[in-house]
Amino acid sequence: MAADRDPLFRWRPRSLQSRQLMAASFGLVAFLALAGYALDRAFLQTAESNLHERLRSDALAYADGIEFLRDGSLYVPDTPPDPRLKRPGSGLYAQVMLPNGHWNSSSAQGPLLPEGAMLRPTQERFEGPLPITRSNGEPGEIYRYGLGLVWAEGGADAEFPYTIYVMEDASTLPAQVRVFRQALWGYLGSAGLVLLLLQSVVLRWSLQPLRKVIGELKRVQRGQLARMSTQHPRELEPLTESINAFIESERENLDRQRNTLADLAHSLKTPLAVLRARLDNRAPEGELREELDVQLRRMNEMVGYQLARAASSGHKLFAAPIGIERHAEEIVRGLEKIYASKGVLCEFEVEADACFHGEPGDLQELLGNLLENAFKWAASRVLLTAKAGPCSAQRRPGLLLVVEDDGPGIPSEQVGALLQRGVRGDERVQGHGIGLAIVQDIVRGYRGELEVGRSEELGGARFEVQLPPGL
Repeated sequence: MAADRDPLFRWRPRSLQSRQLMAASFGLVAFLALAGYALDRAFLQTAESNLHERLRSDALAYADGIEFLRDGSLYVPDTPPDPRLKRPGSGLYAQVMLPNGHWNSSSAQGPLLPEGAMLRPTQERFEGPLPITRSNGEPGEIYRYGLGLVWAEGGADAEFPYTIYVMEDASTLPAQVRVFRQALWGYLGSAGLVLLLLQSVVLRWSLQPLRKVIGELKRVQRGQLARMSTQHPRELEPLTESINAFIESERENLDRQRNTLADLAHSLKTPLAVLRARLDNRAPEGELREELDVQLRRMNEMVGYQLARAASSGHKLFAAPIGIERHAEEIVRGLEKIYASKGVLCEFEVEADACFHGEPGDLQELLGNLLENAFKWAASRVLLTAKAGPCSAQRRPGLLLVVEDDGPGIPSEQVGALLQRGVRGDERVQGHGIGLAIVQDIVRGYRGELEVGRSEELGGARFEVQLPPGL
C-alpha cells in the first residue's frame, strides 16, 4: 500500500512512440505469421496437387506404351516416362496389376510394395500415405495413384483388364515442404526485422513535429519563447493555435490588471490633488468638508468604475445618452482649484444635442484626462468643443469632442510616443504618462478615432475624438 502512494512507484503511461511501436510491431508480427501460415498451407496443397498430377501423368504415359502380345504376355516399353523408374531405390515405382499376376518397374527391386487391387475400367484412385518396407528393411510410406484400364485387340474374348499404379516415396513431399518452410520463415523473419527497423524510423520521423511542439512548450514555460511557432502540420495547428491563444489571453489579462491599477491610481490623482490644494490654501472648515464629500464621492465612483471595467472586457451596446456639459463643468471646477496659480480659463462650445452614449465612467475618464492634460500645458486658455455627429432614424448619433489649449503644442514626430503608457512629453513635468493612453484605450473600445495635432485657433495642442454612430 505504501508503494502505491509513493510517487516513485507510480505506474507511468507509456509514451505515444512506444505505444505506436508496440501496436505496429504486434500487428506486423501477426500479419507475417498469418501470411507465413497461408503460404505454407498453399504450398503444401500445391505440392500435393503437383504430386497427384505427376503420378497421373506417369500412369497415363505407361498406358500409352503398354501392349499385350498374341500370347497374352505384357509388353512395357524400355524407356519409362521418368528416368527414376529404372533406378533401384529411387523412390519412384511403377506397377501393373494383371488378373494373373503383376509387373514392377526396375526401381521396385528391393522394397516391399503394398499390393494394389484391380480397379474397374476408367476408375482412378489416389491413396496415401501407405506403408512400405524399404530395401534396407526400414519402414516407410508412399503415395499411390491407380488407373483402371482394359486392353482389347478384337472381340470381347480378347479383352484384358489391368490396372496401372505409380507410387512415390512419401518422404519426398515433406522434404520439399521442409526446404520451403526454412526458406519461407527465414525470408519472412529477415523481412520482419527490416520492417520493424524501418517502422521505428518512420514512427520517430512522424512524431518529430509532436516532439517539436513539446520542446517549444517547455521553452515557453521557461520563458525562453514568447509563443508557439506557426510552422506545424495541419493536425497540430489547432493545438498550437489554442496554446498561443491561451498565452495571449493570459498576457492580456495580466496587462489589463496592471493597466487597471495604473488607471485607478491615475484617476484618484486628481481628487487627491484637489483635496491637497484645499488644505494648503487653508480653506474654511465648511468648504473643506463640502469639498471632501464631493471628492470622496467621486473617488468612490472611480473605484467602482475601474473594478467594473476590469471585470468586463467590453462596453455596453445600449446605454442612455449622457450630457457632456454637466460632467465637464464638474471636472473643470476641480482642475481650476489644482491649477489656480496659472489662472487658466476654460471655455465651452457644447451643442445641446451632443451626448455620449456609453458608460458614465468612460466619459469622466475621457474628459478628465484630456482636460487635465490641457490645463497642465496651457498658458491661459483651454477650449472644449462637443458636437453631435451625423445620424439617421435607425442609428443613434455619433460624437465629436475637441480639447485645445494655447500651450507649446506637440511635435508631430512625438505623437505616437505620447500615446504609449508611461511616456511623458516632458520628464520635468510631474505625471505618470498614462492619461493619453487611457484616452486611446477608451476611444478604441468605442470603435472611435483619436487625432492629435495643432490648434489653429489657440496655437497649442489639439485633441480630437470622433466616436461613430451607434445602433
